[in-house]
Amino acid sequence: MSTLPRGLTVRRDAGLYGYERALHRHGVELVAGVDEAGRGACAGPLVAGAAILPPGKAGIIPGLADSKLLTEKARERCYAQVVRRALAWAVVVVPHGECDRLGMHVANIEALRRAVAQLDVRPDYVLSDGFPVDGLGTPGLAVWKGDRVAACVAAASVLAKVTRDRIMVELDADHPAYDFKTHKGYITDVHTAALEAHGPSSVHRMRFVNVRRAAGLEPPLPPRSADDDRGAEDGVDPAGEQHRLGA
Repeated sequence: MSTLPRGLTVRRDAGLYGYERALHRHGVELVAGVDEAGRGACAGPLVAGAAILPPGKAGIIPGLADSKLLTEKARERCYAQVVRRALAWAVVVVPHGECDRLGMHVANIEALRRAVAQLDVRPDYVLSDGFPVDGLGTPGLAVWKGDRVAACVAAASVLAKVTRDRIMVELDADHPAYDFKTHKGYITDVHTAALEAHGPSSVHRMRFVNVRRAAGLEPPLPPRSADDDRGAEDGVDPAGEQHRLGA
């Protein structure tokens, strides 16, 4: 799964479109990128996106970058361009309940598989962000920080992020006490305070320790000392997975 075609190398300074160009030169025409949004959130769905950009100038998306590095307006502009220019694109939404049932890592891999499977065009190769995705039936490569170094992965990240943000804004209307429209369900101080004040909503992920604690299913934390640095401990589910914040 995690190998490039024999004889193919990608220079570190090749730019955002370097992976696709290198694969195209080796006869690999249809390169899909796949990425997710919401893995580190403790509320709302997990969303995965997949995209195949055309070769050459037609596949150049102005301003494209890792969705987390773009402003909201820039993401929306890139989203519109990806939808217009892509040879194929797909978005998959995994509800919070399914995330709880499967666990975040399994749900994440499953979402990425589904996104690739739903592409109207079968890719020749798949680039994924950070870790390999097996079961695709297509060769591919897990690229470290793929959403920052591979255009198709960045496009997929924009599709996933914009879709999930829109969903969280809609959920904010149903659950205004949690301010989902601002923090999108990630474990911010504002979100933590809302959890402590109101308990979990119907769209929170009960596998997360901070959510279970707010529901009274886990013992409270001891008082924090001045030099206490707990980091992101509240983002750990009972399976022991450490979730990224802001992903």
